Parts: sequence; structure tokens; C-alpha cells
Amino acid sequence: MLQIKKYAAIDIGSNAIRLLVSDIIEQNNKPVKFKKTSLVRVPIRLGSDVFIDGKISQASTMRMLDSMKAFKLLMQAHGVKVYKACATSAMREANNGNEIASLIKELTSINIDIIDGDIEATIIAATDLHDYIDENKTYLYVDVGGGSTEFSVIDQGKKMVSKSFKIGTVRLLNDIVNKETWLELEQWIKTHTNQFEKIDLIGSGGNINKIFKISGKAMGKPLTYFYLTNFYNMLQSYSYEERITELNLNQDRADVIIPATRIYLSSMKWSGARDIYVPKIGLADGIIKSIYLEMVSSTKLP
Repeated sequence: MLQIKKYAAIDIGSNAIRLLVSDIIEQNNKPVKFKKTSLVRVPIRLGSDVFIDGKISQASTMRMLDSMKAFKLLMQAHGVKVYKACATSAMREANNGNEIASLIKELTSINIDIIDGDIEATIIAATDLHDYIDENKTYLYVDVGGGSTEFSVIDQGKKMVSKSFKIGTVRLLNDIVNKETWLELEQWIKTHTNQFEKIDLIGSGGNINKIFKISGKAMGKPLTYFYLTNFYNMLQSYSYEERITELNLNQDRADVIIPATRIYLSSMKWSGARDIYVPKIGLADGIIKSIYLEMVSSTKLP
């Protein structure tokens, strides 16, 4: 018997907010499938407010509220049965984050769960990787965001350890990541990967997805450290305007793609990885899976 349900995830990040709608496909004696049907992204860049001024501005608040109203209507139009909204680095560090979450709840009925970095890393690491990884290999999973980057070591198909670091693209653009944080990250990666003879990276986030698309590689094939280094050098040789006109990048991607690439390259260097796989998954996918698992455990699957 085939059952298809629609779930949605709202990911309120430091660079953009996203609505992901997925079909949950259940069939007797077969593994459940998670099929993306719609993804809407709005580049509000909350982190530019928060990481400099400590709070979300009135203008960003209004844009966020308009986006949430639109997301609510889109979920209704898609026939979504269950959804979950999670906010990450910018909202959790904003001194008015809870106030804005309450306002959104009052005006849209959308309840926003402001999650800490470790929970974020756990949700991301729980995404369904079985179609993308070789369970006989070891991976460092790196999800680069605007305010933070989440790292997980996956060995033999199992998550061994996860940690969130306050190194993100919007923070780096504003030059507010200190040397000590980079050193802490370097030490963490080396400590948790040096016991493995060979390790590959799994990269997620909009920037690495865009780099992969530009590369023209077939899905499932990795990008090499050599390719990513050359791409990074090319990006730096272009002006901001040239990245938009020559590489066809969106305005809100053309600046953050450089610090994002730096994070991936540093992660590869410190772990000794030569290849990075790009499965096009992230926090929103993890939220969808967490909703499903919660529903299964409560035995009230709608």
C-alpha cells in the first residue's frame, strides 16, 4: 500500500530563509523516501544585522514577516500536513530574537524553534545520506551557513561526533571571526579525523551547491581539492560585479561564495581529504526527517 504525505521545513538562517516542501513516500516493505517538491529561498541576511548591531533591524523584521506570511500560504496551497520552523545562528544571538519569534507566532501562527548550534549539527547529521555515501568509508560532513558551520565525522555510516563553530560566511564578510576560533576549528578537525587512514568531505550549503553546478560534474561525482583551489583563486581574481555578470551568481551569493569556499578548503586541508561530495542536502532536509521520526515515534502519523 502506497502512502504519500506532505511535510515542510522552514530554515531561518543568517544569510537566507528557506521553505522546503517534501513528499514522504511510504510503501509496504520498502524504505521511506523523502522527495523534494518545492524550495523557496529569500535572501534576508539577518546576520548582517545581528553580528554587527546585536539585533535584527526593523526592515529585516518586516521582510521576515512578509516571507513567513507567504510561506504559510504556500504550505496551504501545497496541502502540507505537518511543518517545523527552525532558526539558527542569527536568531539565537539576536537580543530581540525571541521577541520577533513571538511577533511572527502572533501574526502568522508559525511557531519558530530557535535551536542551538549542537542541535543544528545533530539535525544536519541526521539527514538521509544513504543514497550518497559509501558506508565503508569515512567522511567529514561540513555544512556552511551564514553565521556558523556544522561539522560531523561519519564513519561506517554512523555519526561519531558533531560540533558547531561560529565561523560562517556573513561573519567572515564582516571580519568578525577571530584567529582563536579558526585555531580551535583546526584542532577539532585534526583531533577527530587523524585516526582515519582516508577521509572524504561531504559539503552542504547553497555555495557548494552552486560551485558544483558551475563545475558541470555529474551527480555523485566529487570535486577535487585541486579543482576547488583553482576555483577559489579564480573567484578572488574577479570583482564582485564580474562574479554576477561572468559567473551568473545572484547578488547575495556573489560575496559569500568566497568565504564559503575558504571554509571548505580549510576543512579539506586539515582533514587530509582530497575529494568533496555534494549531495544537495542541508538543515531543511534534516528538519523534514526529524518531523517524520517524531511522528513515527508518537505513532500518530497523519
